[in-house]
Amino acid sequence: MQKFRGCCQFRQRLILSTLSGKAIRIDDIRAQDQSPGLRDFEANLLRLLEKLTNGCLVEISETGISLRYLPGVIICGSGISHDCGTSRSIGYFLEPLVLLALFAKRPLSITLKGITNDHVDPSIDTWRTVTLPLLRRAAGLDDAGLELKIIKRGSRPGGGGEVQLRVPLVKQLPPVNMSDEGMVRRIRGIACSMRVPPQNANRMVDAARGVLNQLLADVYIFTDAASGAAAGASPGYGITLVAETTSGCLLSAEATATQGAGAASTGAADDEPLVVPEDIGRAAAQLLLDEVSRGGVTDGTHQALLLLLAALGPEEMNQVQEVTWALWQVACHATVYAL
Repeated sequence: MQKFRGCCQFRQRLILSTLSGKAIRIDDIRAQDQSPGLRDFEANLLRLLEKLTNGCLVEISETGISLRYLPGVIICGSGISHDCGTSRSIGYFLEPLVLLALFAKRPLSITLKGITNDHVDPSIDTWRTVTLPLLRRAAGLDDAGLELKIIKRGSRPGGGGEVQLRVPLVKQLPPVNMSDEGMVRRIRGIACSMRVPPQNANRMVDAARGVLNQLLADVYIFTDAASGAAAGASPGYGITLVAETTSGCLLSAEATATQGAGAASTGAADDEPLVVPEDIGRAAAQLLLDEVSRGGVTDGTHQALLLLLAALGPEEMNQVQEVTWALWQVACHATVYAL
């Protein structure tokens, strides 16, 4: 049994444990915090893994600071539904879902309910425009098999969003060869709004274009103003920007204004007004320029995912060009080698 300490790389540990069939034990989970132990979204992820696998065994101590996980056989299938709650967005659960479903017994078709856009995790728009194309390129999948459909949008804190995910099976992942980052040739994006005036989306687009058009003329940003039942339970708005390079690489950045986010830079507390749309648009554009200036074939959000895809492939040389690595990405390296 492989032993770990702390709550870092929680999802990656569960993913690699399930794929390798090795049991793990995690101790001292937030042992020094005022509220020690597992968070509700981590327990929710464990419940999701129990739905996808057969024979999975999870043992949690009374205080919640120790966890023993014995993986089962990945089954998946169709007609599965899961409520992701409102502590973390659906994007938090999608990475384990997709990586495990690729190696399941049956293709996955699942409905996820919760928050689709917030300032913490990658939004559904980032997954549709960047993450899924990256998976198709790295795993050799076609467009029809891997699909993510937005049924309803949902913002923090009430959620109310709903998406449908379909993942095909793969026999073996090919080696990852992404060493040419290329030059940025165009920028695309989508600005969404939920339970606020539709003009907010247009204001975000104008502010983002005001920054990006100084450097590039080919900038086009779509708008999606959700209303009624399709807009979820809480107001919010955000923008996702994607830079496409001449070599086919995609770099993304996003900014979101939601309620119930406390002191976050892009959110407001329950009794505070939302950040103005112009600030959200300019913030997303500046974040995208930072990602481009940093270099590499992926942005910082997708570096760990690309590393996992390379590790899960055949024992051949994988070529990935990344310029900078954060401490959590180094920790992901250590988790991959341990399992």
